[in-house]
Amino acid sequence: MAIDQVHDTQHVYRKLLHSMSRPGTISSIHEIAERIVYKLPCYQATFLSVMTLLDAEVTFHILSEKNQELIEKISEYTLAKYAPITEADFVIVLHDDTESTIIQAMEYCKIGNLIDPQASATWIIECPLIANEAELTLTGPGIKHHTELQVGLTQEIWQARNERTKEYPLGIDLIFIDEKAQLACVPRTTSVEILEVK
Repeated sequence: MAIDQVHDTQHVYRKLLHSMSRPGTISSIHEIAERIVYKLPCYQATFLSVMTLLDAEVTFHILSEKNQELIEKISEYTLAKYAPITEADFVIVLHDDTESTIIQAMEYCKIGNLIDPQASATWIIECPLIANEAELTLTGPGIKHHTELQVGLTQEIWQARNERTKEYPLGIDLIFIDEKAQLACVPRTTSVEILEVK
């Protein structure tokens, strides 16, 4: 793996922070992600983001059933512990996970509580392509008027997400990563209007 774990993950962290503070803004980590030479069952940019965000203090869950190799790699590089969906600080969705699996996981994942709303799950979701096109309209903090975002999730998944974020400050934060190592974020504070049924 020909990356600098300190310098490169700091760069990725800045990109993630930029996109999280400006929902719907697309950032690229392609130049760093392509330097990951190890064959993985996830996108290279997904693994790079996981390396950036996870450490020994947090837990993670992978929805895909074919995940043992990835669990071991994540634990090896980050020292994070694998946990059930109900306890995980980070939920990782691979590109081949089904709609029903994602919706069920959203129903059971952590959304925090009124005393500690940050005790919630951050989702890292693989998707084919991220674009600023009319699938969703995003409004809320960090967005001047509104912005459009396309990530290819079904209407039902977005409805499940909206259900879990309706009692602010409780909710979940979403990080999307595509095949081209682009990323975009939809935090719990963002209102999502579904424009097109996928």
